[in-house]
Amino acid sequence: MVNKDQLKGKAEELKGKVTGDDSEELKGKVTGAIGKAKEKVEETVDEVAGKINDQLEKHDRQDS
Repeated sequence: MVNKDQLKGKAEELKGKVTGDDSEELKGKVTGAIGKAKEKVEETVDEVAGKINDQLEKHDRQDS
């Protein structure tokens, strides 16, 4: 899934390419990379939370 930072980065990158502004293009690439990193962190958090919940449910079933 694409987040707002990734979209903003693509727009800035495209603007830089169209206008010939290398710094704007680079800014867009950095913003896009930040967006990808945020997405990866969110996926990892969701994965870890799921594993923790699975372990808690397993523990609860054993106690019953």
